[in-house]
Amino acid sequence: MNPVIPNDITERAYKGKITKEDALFLLTIPPFKLFEFADMLRRETVGDTVTYVVNRNINFTNRCIGTCGFCAFKDNTGYVLEIPQILEKVREAEKLGATEVCIQGGLLPNVDINFYTDIIRAVKTEYPHIHTHAFSPMEVYHAAKQSDINVEEALIRLKDAGLDSMPGTAAEILSDRVRNIICPGKLKTDEWIDVITKAHKAGINTTATIMYGHIETIEERIDHMMIIRDIQKKTGGFHEFVPLTFMPYNNKVGEDMIKAGRYATPGMEDLRLYALARIILNTHIKNIQASWVKLGKKLAQVALFCGVNDLGGTLMEEKISSSAGSTNGQFMSAQELEWFIVSSGRQALQRNTSYKPIIKTSNHEKVKLKVA
Repeated sequence: MNPVIPNDITERAYKGKITKEDALFLLTIPPFKLFEFADMLRRETVGDTVTYVVNRNINFTNRCIGTCGFCAFKDNTGYVLEIPQILEKVREAEKLGATEVCIQGGLLPNVDINFYTDIIRAVKTEYPHIHTHAFSPMEVYHAAKQSDINVEEALIRLKDAGLDSMPGTAAEILSDRVRNIICPGKLKTDEWIDVITKAHKAGINTTATIMYGHIETIEERIDHMMIIRDIQKKTGGFHEFVPLTFMPYNNKVGEDMIKAGRYATPGMEDLRLYALARIILNTHIKNIQASWVKLGKKLAQVALFCGVNDLGGTLMEEKISSSAGSTNGQFMSAQELEWFIVSSGRQALQRNTSYKPIIKTSNHEKVKLKVA
């Protein structure tokens, strides 16, 4: 047992009942003691297997009516992909072994729910075996509002068209104080929770994210993770939790930070947040994912010893982080992902979106993955 962490906090962590005060205390202990505890919980929860998915990001437009101060992707003279162009990207992804396409884009002013359902229906008609992981809660909220229908109806139509799951992005920090500053036109905390909860009830599972490292406080980061935990207790609809460090380049929020002498989060701060996520969400969300695009490949590998058990996807195409200054690339092959995992002393396993293992037919060694 870790002698630095009091027994009562350890006990609450094992039961999935860490409090906000516990979390604040854990951030005061030596970082490697925190990492050690998170790593122990990771090992006991999911074992030594590290998973990844072969997928492709498809950003169908960079035009947007939003006013998010952290966005460097928006360009109102930019592009909008037609459905044949989207299908071509799916075809290319399939040839490279992708099992998932993640489809998201800016908020267009003159589209309704049919725009979104047409995309999903076209992909599922041509590629019924490809998992469609698409449209953030903000996009669903926008589609419903544009169509003068409620969120439940929008979700039903998307699911009927073939939507398999949703990314839990647009969460940023689930604090209206923060949201009113960095994304005043975006859906509020309660609205994000409402869309996510209704998606889960409709049978559409999602990821959960946090975008940290800008104007939020440590307490607001912890509150965010507590909200995610509370939702999971009620719905069980989150597959994974994905911390996303803010990229403070080419955007207004980042420019203001840099003027004040603040830059991207230091690596130790990133690793502390991953460890804390594992501890807070223990028994509730099994999978903690490191974004190699945000962290860089080598720090993402280190995160495997701080509570992380998943390295996300191959992506093949990543525009949002790269436009905000990420220099870590837009594609990592399955072979390279496995190299990073195996060289860490872990077992690599390709998964699908819902964390079920994909056993390659050429590999006779079957690895058992502890997943729900």
